[in-house]
Amino acid sequence: MSVQTTEYAASEIRSPASFFANRVFIYGALVFWAFICLFPIYWTITTSFKTAVDVTQGHLIPFVDFRPDWKGWRSLGLSPDSIFRTSTVRDEFIKRFMNSVITSVGASSLAIVIGSLAAYGLTRYRYHFAWFKNEDISFFFLSQLILPPVVLALPFLVLYREVGMLDTRIGLILLYTLMVLPIVIWIMRDQFNSIPVELEEAALVDGLSIWGAFFRIVMPIALPGMVAAFILAMVLCWNEYFFAALLTSTDAKTIPVMVASQTGSQGINWWSMAALATAAITPLAVIGIALERYLIMGMTAGAVK
Repeated sequence: MSVQTTEYAASEIRSPASFFANRVFIYGALVFWAFICLFPIYWTITTSFKTAVDVTQGHLIPFVDFRPDWKGWRSLGLSPDSIFRTSTVRDEFIKRFMNSVITSVGASSLAIVIGSLAAYGLTRYRYHFAWFKNEDISFFFLSQLILPPVVLALPFLVLYREVGMLDTRIGLILLYTLMVLPIVIWIMRDQFNSIPVELEEAALVDGLSIWGAFFRIVMPIALPGMVAAFILAMVLCWNEYFFAALLTSTDAKTIPVMVASQTGSQGINWWSMAALATAAITPLAVIGIALERYLIMGMTAGAVK
């Protein structure tokens, strides 16, 4: 009996040390992973303030390895000494930036409207088309993500040329909507599944119509999920390059295409590309930070029943 008591006391003595070691290991791994994830952003931002010599020599730490310079931002007309001057490059950047904003917000909003209605129908009604049931329809939507975009390149190119939608914002909005719609439907389906049907039945008993119950009862509860789906859809649309480069030339060209075109006779203008990339990721970072609460709530809703 005394031996067991001694072993138990020894384990109690060792437990704080092992607990501390586990905490150190966990936080160390998290810090290391955060460093890996954030280093590309840090490298991009610092590169936008480098000269050609600093880029080629791999200097990393401002004011230690190199003196920051506005060369990258000056090439875009966005430096403090050129922001109030006439700049064709800055006008071009603003035009491409607005194209990205309009196409991303438009496609994400349209996908949220269509995807929410589709997901609501799949969770509240039973469908049977031949051998297709609700689960098969949901999987069919998700399976569209497996299809490589390059397979659709030629059909969309021919279709858009025939209907006159090449190099148009509306063309990109419709295409981006189709691209993100499966993800929106899948996220919103989980959201609506987590909402008890009894709430809508009570609303119908109180005199609300089906649409009234949807807009007044279901939508406020599912709002965090809609915000999360909207942010995810907007990020995917904002970063899309393949179709933007294929289906646009001048009027509807977006930021990713402009970033990829930062090449000169002597190679890639890394400082200009980094400045463009920094300007491109800033709006997404601001939106993500501002809507972080809704994003976390939306992504975790329905995970625990």
